[in-house]
Amino acid sequence: MNRAERIFHLHRLLQARWPPSLARLMEDLEVSRATVKRDLEYMRDFMQAPIEYDPQANGYRYAQDAPTFELPGLWFNESELLALLTMEQLLEDVQPGLLAPTLGPLKARIRELLASGGHQPDAVRRRIRIQPLTPRGSHGEGFQAVAAATLDEHPVEIEYHGRARDTATRRVVHPQRLLYYRDNWYLIAWCDQARALRTFALERIRSTQSVDTRYHDVDESTLDAHTGDAFGIFTGPAQQWAQLRFTPEHARWVADETWHPDQTGHFEGDHYHLQVPYGDPTELIQEILRHGPGVEVLAPEALRARVAATLRGAAAQYPASS
Repeated sequence: MNRAERIFHLHRLLQARWPPSLARLMEDLEVSRATVKRDLEYMRDFMQAPIEYDPQANGYRYAQDAPTFELPGLWFNESELLALLTMEQLLEDVQPGLLAPTLGPLKARIRELLASGGHQPDAVRRRIRIQPLTPRGSHGEGFQAVAAATLDEHPVEIEYHGRARDTATRRVVHPQRLLYYRDNWYLIAWCDQARALRTFALERIRSTQSVDTRYHDVDESTLDAHTGDAFGIFTGPAQQWAQLRFTPEHARWVADETWHPDQTGHFEGDHYHLQVPYGDPTELIQEILRHGPGVEVLAPEALRARVAATLRGAAAQYPASS
């Protein structure tokens, strides 16, 4: 039983009608005399618990003339504290400093409570590591502004520098969702300029400014379809199904992967057949190329032709030596 769990038990015992003796506390908590004493002192000093010794009853209790004592509202058992600290560690490793101003005081409190249970928070950092794949990074202030606008359902004017056209534009958007996808953040928003839902990479938003206009709300089913119908971040409705066949070596990996919630797959002999819905094929092609000769596109023919052309273009950069 760790300290957090002992505190819960102590709290209940100290509320009993008859004050429990030190021997009773040692027996119920299955700890030594010194440990009980330390826990009682911890509750007095750290939690401001009005614990007193009743010599007549030869036991401990909460002072009867003190206000009713309850454990602090932010009180977790050890496993919950470890989970919270691990989540903070994950977020900090994925996006360093992203929510530091907001999480800083809470993080200090969690570390203090965790340390009181006998675990050093630094051990979490040493033993749990998150290795992002291709994070592009985003500024904390920009994230905070976009997150606030999303939660407050408030339109904002953004300056957005898109990679495809390599130009900056200003537009009024109505934030609907923040999406974390493959180690990067995206904003799903209704765009007044496009009169449709659009997906914006958060690190490409150069500035945000609140605007005084009516918020355009998009229903949940439409948002779900925009972000989930087809493969990848190139959102929109699924228009076709890719049929892929993986060699036995790659099948052992792909059969355990989820490329899309609606995918289907089956083995034919040692080969694995995977069917994935997609709209824009850009990201799907990148994923297919990752497997090199370990995968063949069976259908549709247009996707097969694009993958083949990409592979021929890549091979052309490595002419056979004479």
